[in-house]
Amino acid sequence: MEFQEMQQALVEKLQAKQLISATISQPRQKSNDLKRVKLKPIELRGTYHVQLEYQYERILKHENIELPLIEETLATLFESFRQFQGEFETESVQVQLSKKNKVLYKTQQNATAKKADLSHNRKKNYLLDPEKPYPFLIRLGVQTAEGKVKKQKYDKFKQINRFIEFIHDSLDYLPKDRTIRILDFGSGKSYLTFALYHYLKVEQGLDIRVTGLDLKKEVIEECAQIAHDLQYDSLEFLVGDINDYNDESSVDMVVTLHACDVATDMALSRAVKWGAKVILSVPCCQHELNNQIQSSPLDIMLQHGLIKERFSALATDSIRAELLNLVGYDAQLMEFIDMSHTPKNILIRAYFTGKKPNEAQRARYNAFTTFLNATPFLERELSNYLAKS
Repeated sequence: MEFQEMQQALVEKLQAKQLISATISQPRQKSNDLKRVKLKPIELRGTYHVQLEYQYERILKHENIELPLIEETLATLFESFRQFQGEFETESVQVQLSKKNKVLYKTQQNATAKKADLSHNRKKNYLLDPEKPYPFLIRLGVQTAEGKVKKQKYDKFKQINRFIEFIHDSLDYLPKDRTIRILDFGSGKSYLTFALYHYLKVEQGLDIRVTGLDLKKEVIEECAQIAHDLQYDSLEFLVGDINDYNDESSVDMVVTLHACDVATDMALSRAVKWGAKVILSVPCCQHELNNQIQSSPLDIMLQHGLIKERFSALATDSIRAELLNLVGYDAQLMEFIDMSHTPKNILIRAYFTGKKPNEAQRARYNAFTTFLNATPFLERELSNYLAKS
């Protein structure tokens, strides 16, 4: 089979809505940061789309395209990748390309025909069942007394479930032979703090002790009362600032939500110094780099205040993740549903592995910060750890 014939055969299957799932992989260039692309059918506002999940080394991105664009999209992907594995309704297909696009095309008929099920895209399988009453969600006003998610709170329910997915994925990194110590800086109204406690303590039966810390006394008092009423005996709420919290010497998980500007860096620094195995951080208001950045090749971008602000925020979180990688963490930037700012925001997820960085990683980081004229607060805070790594 010729290359163009192979592409056309796949396009016809995709346009006929036969796709169950597919993966495009094996980058043609080892330097390609994009490692693979996964495809699945979804229905958005009553229209069939193919969702592309771009899997980079440390981040995931999603794009939903309609069928008229599938041919162009597939052609672009095959410029960068050499393998396609797809499951369709009546058969599975495997494509392997040589460097010169010589095609190896294999198919295997399914014993029984499958049907692409789009229903799971309309009703997601959440870790918390939207039809089941949860005392903490009822008390926080997300559910009715009968256990139905309130219409105006459904986005909050989705956010809580997304956060619990991150908690679930972190279970393997938490100790099993002692009390798990968890700190939540900037807990606010504590929707996610209560969710974390419920999932780990009630659903997983783990031995945990959780502290939520925030500056707003009235909010902390209300949360403390809810915890008392729910008999969440291992959950406490304290009024305080990240900079003034010195009551711990060892912590297993640190959560920070919307700690403004370098307050996020302070929390990340504390987490590293406490030896936290898991860090989950949703930053905001990244002003530090915005005030430092000077790079003439980027002047076309940086002359626009809005673009400079957004670029600085992305660069700041990239620097934070890389610094965590340099001190022994596996750090990734993940999509997170954030009701306070934009519909989708970034969450820094880091697991401690103890892996030592190589010289190429150090050089890459130094080149990036030098290019931006950046002297990050977090780098200064972690200087001793960076020197040892």
